[in-house]
Amino acid sequence: MAASLTLPDAWAFSSYGTEKRRQILDGASDVFLASGFDGASMGEIARAAGVSKGTLYTYFASKEELFRALLREKCASTAERCFVLRPEGDVRAELTAVAGRYIAAMAEPEYIATVRVVIGVADRFPAVGAAYHEAGIETAVALLRDWLAAKSAGGELAVEAPELAARQFICSCYAQTVTPMLFGQMEQPAPDEIAKAIRFTVNAFLRAFGPAA
Repeated sequence: MAASLTLPDAWAFSSYGTEKRRQILDGASDVFLASGFDGASMGEIARAAGVSKGTLYTYFASKEELFRALLREKCASTAERCFVLRPEGDVRAELTAVAGRYIAAMAEPEYIATVRVVIGVADRFPAVGAAYHEAGIETAVALLRDWLAAKSAGGELAVEAPELAARQFICSCYAQTVTPMLFGQMEQPAPDEIAKAIRFTVNAFLRAFGPAA
């Protein structure tokens, strides 16, 4: 006979547990963005989430664990939303659309603030940096890699190393637009600057990996 779930495990599989976890993550997001990782406290997070500290610790054993969970959810959902690529879509149109969605998402003030928090604590909490990298960047790379491989198999592209090509494309997307914001440039890039960066990135990619004539 299978062992029955015990609290809090049973809560995690109930609608109540799911809703409460969502409530905690929403409250934690506000606190981490306002106070940073070091400035945030579990007590403050509990108050922002509208739960007791006991309930908070039922779901997350530490502040680090809570922050990792928040990063995994936010970064993975952002990557999955941005890197929706239609198998039948035109290569140039799909890459242009993906680049636009990705840059727009990364240039959001909340994203910039989150990345700065991660950078600030990654040396002391390597698991935090790993959670951000795996959920965000690696998810994006995997989605684009698989699409590039399929397009290459169909003859629309000639990409010998789809994963490396995916990483290069993603880096090119934010190098000219988002990176300056991470290091102090507070204003978002102008729409014409973004459009220029996207055209350059897509054109360079297709010159490198377009099918041989």
